[in-house]
Amino acid sequence: MKEKEKRDIEKVINESLDNAEKHWENGGYLLKDSVALEDMDLEKYESEPSKIPGHTEVQDKETIIDEFIALVVDMRDSSKHLMEDISAKKAKVTRLQRVYYETSALLPAIEQTVNFSSGKVTEYLGDGVLAFFQVDKKDEQETIREAYRVSKNIMYDTLSIVNKILNERYGLPPLEIGIGLSMSNALVTLMGLPANKHPKAFGNCVFKATKLSGERNKILTDEWLKKSWPTSSGGQLKFRSKKVKGVDGYIIERGNK
Repeated sequence: MKEKEKRDIEKVINESLDNAEKHWENGGYLLKDSVALEDMDLEKYESEPSKIPGHTEVQDKETIIDEFIALVVDMRDSSKHLMEDISAKKAKVTRLQRVYYETSALLPAIEQTVNFSSGKVTEYLGDGVLAFFQVDKKDEQETIREAYRVSKNIMYDTLSIVNKILNERYGLPPLEIGIGLSMSNALVTLMGLPANKHPKAFGNCVFKATKLSGERNKILTDEWLKKSWPTSSGGQLKFRSKKVKGVDGYIIERGNK
């Protein structure tokens, strides 16, 4: 990752945490288990703007099939962080405050990293993100290379920057993440109630990438993406078989990071 990109990520993390602290101080500390539901406007919309690569607007009744690489990043142990106290001698925050700050730093930093590429984050998944790369029909292998470069940058650069800032600001120990990659066709459509519909890409790539993001500080790919992986003489990547949550996958290992 370039130095300017690293500085941009540091800026995103610090700005996100400044905003998180403000919301916490303005009443976030009063959070309870229940939330009030707002009345919904049931007027039907025909289309919605979309972050799905290659589909900036999704029509309500239009059926679109496209090929994507799904990238899912998931933070490990967020529930454990919420349930277990951390020593006041080490950290400067409460349990709930800790998880709020961790996700407030990690998720925007990941999105910023993805934004350096042609990929797009379409959803925040509580303690993770879902991103897509539209497969270039003329150069599928370049799309695969790009998705892996982004995954590698998240794992080895972005996570390191996040952990450094969280430790400096709050005395928190390092976060661990898992990254899953999968490629398949997906149905691009709108889902949800009238007046509250969301663009979605629904396919095996989302399901498998989600499952394969369950390891610790590892990048995993599914079998189909592995078979399509670009080959090069003297390549340093190795694929080690690993089944995660019932899905056959491969840990991507390299001689140096």
